[in-house]
Amino acid sequence: MADFFKFIKSLIQSIPYINSPFMLKLIESIALIIIIWLFKILIVKLINKNITDVKTQYHWRKLIKSTIFIIVLILVGRIWFRGAQSLVTYLGLLSAGVAIALKDVLANLAGWLYIISRRPFNVGDRVQIGEFAGDVIDQSFFEFTLLEIGNWVHADQSTGRIVHIPNGKIFSQDLANYDKGFKYLWNEIEIVVTFESDWKKAKGLLLDITNKKGENISKSMESQIKRAAKKYMIYYKELTPIVYTSVVDHGVKLTIRHLCETRKRRGYTEAIWEDILLEFAKNKNIEFAYPTTRFFNNKE
Repeated sequence: MADFFKFIKSLIQSIPYINSPFMLKLIESIALIIIIWLFKILIVKLINKNITDVKTQYHWRKLIKSTIFIIVLILVGRIWFRGAQSLVTYLGLLSAGVAIALKDVLANLAGWLYIISRRPFNVGDRVQIGEFAGDVIDQSFFEFTLLEIGNWVHADQSTGRIVHIPNGKIFSQDLANYDKGFKYLWNEIEIVVTFESDWKKAKGLLLDITNKKGENISKSMESQIKRAAKKYMIYYKELTPIVYTSVVDHGVKLTIRHLCETRKRRGYTEAIWEDILLEFAKNKNIEFAYPTTRFFNNKE
């Protein structure tokens, strides 16, 4: 490789009007970048040909991209800073010159280092950072990308928008991970019946419906909690569905609380509501309550 670059340099020096230090360094840098870029294309093609799993392909491509970027940064830096005695000296000169001008860029690179080292989330996780929530579909040096959920769409379903979040936001915004540690969410459904209804019977019906539609919480959830408890202070005494009773202005509120998978919340809510409507229709002594207005005529 060194002999090749010496040959290219001697060839360039023989061309009139180009034999200047700046032009030589510029052409040498461009030639180096092109060669490494072609090498990267070859490696990516080999990965795509020999690895069929999409997720594995993605991680290998990201690793190659990161490695190539670092190699180019070092080699091109060596071309322009041949007077520096070591890589440390070069990096010191580089950082001193661009620290202020590239403050946001450096913050994003620091955020990227934090993300790959601490792993607050991985590609495929559902997260919320600041006002945005979604599934992480890509990570890079300067940003990570979300397939947005929520916003004007209810029940945590996708909006179809792609949101790019700068990596530096990881230091200034609160981050919530739906999938880290414990891959289930507590979902709540509120039902209000009239004061005249048989609310005890309604409560029993709701509990039966939720148990039929709920997740299989026995071994899968318990094992996940045990694994998560080794790293986080996660502890639940009861994992089975429960129905809470309270009173609001217009009736008795029965709140179903149950565990469900992160991406199945809307499906379970729909299934439970359909069964509730069918069961309550069979019981004439149970009626839904809703805010009403009553008028009093004093003369009558």
